Order: sequence, then C-alpha cells, then structure tokens
Amino acid sequence: MSTETNLWLIRHAPVDGPRGLIHGPDAPADLGDAAAFAALKARLPANAFAVCSPARRTRETAEKLGLDPVDQPAFREQDFGAWTGRRHSELERELGAAYPEFWKSPAGNRPPGGESFVDQIDRARAELALLPAGEVILVVHSGTIRAVLAIALDLAPEQALRFVIDPLSLTRIDRLANGWRVVAVNR
Repeated sequence: MSTETNLWLIRHAPVDGPRGLIHGPDAPADLGDAAAFAALKARLPANAFAVCSPARRTRETAEKLGLDPVDQPAFREQDFGAWTGRRHSELERELGAAYPEFWKSPAGNRPPGGESFVDQIDRARAELALLPAGEVILVVHSGTIRAVLAIALDLAPEQALRFVIDPLSLTRIDRLANGWRVVAVNR
C-alpha cells in the first residue's frame, strides 16, 4: 500500500467584491470564467478526496469544479483579526507608520486579534499530517498554499511569502514516504 499523497492545491476563484479589501470568510467567489474552470477541471484527477477551507469562496470554487469537499478549518486563510473587512488604504491612513511597519516583517507579525503567517504554517502542518494517501484536492487560499510550500521546501516563512499564487491556479506537491516533491507552482 502506497503512503504517497499527491496534493492538488487550487487557489479559489477571484473574490466577487471590491479590490483592496481584506476579505472575510463570507466573501463570494466570481465564478464567471467558464474557460478557466473547464481547463482546471480537466487537469484534476477523478475520484480524489477533496477538501476546502470553510470560506464561502473556496466552497463555491470547489462546487463549480464538480467537487464535493469536506470543510477543514485548519486550511483557512490567515486570520487578519480586526483588519478583516477593512481596506488597506483605510488602515494605512488610520494607523500611519505602524501599518507599513507591520508589512516589513509580515511572517511573524500578528494583526490585532489575528494570527501570523507562522501561525498559519503551524496549523497547516498539523492538518497535512492527517490527509490520506492517494489523490487529494485542496481548494484553499494563497496563504494556505504558501504555507504548504514552506513546509514542503523547508523554507523560512519570509521566503514562502515570495510565491505568487493566482486565483484558479494549480500547485502540485507530493508527500512521499521520506520527504516532499514539488511538481508545479501557480500553474
């Protein structure tokens, strides 16, 4: 019996809402790009175990891909606490120099009432260990995918934040018996 897990990490569709906002879990997905959904769906393995975060946009994206995912809170986006639902420009005006100062070291800093990217990596690591062998599709967030890349590549959190993860992109990572293999990022 194989212990290998082939992870198919999909970033959710773009948020159907205003730009420049730190979106909460109830933000809907823009499901209008039929060609992108068809191309992505054609690449996915049949009969894979599917997981999504509890956010509305990940569930909607998964369902549009024909998946019936299990909600897994450990794969949610980083919690931005009191900043959730706020515009970046508004926070910068309100907080002055403290806001850009936060982003100089975003991996370890926590927004008020929120969590750091390091915290997100820790919870993703714990849940990854519980995923079954075989084909597993995760419909999640850019931060979650960066966290999994940090784990797979043994990267410092600051380095993992350098990855670009576009909406409806596919990242493929395999969990092997003795390590990880990165097949593709942001396809």
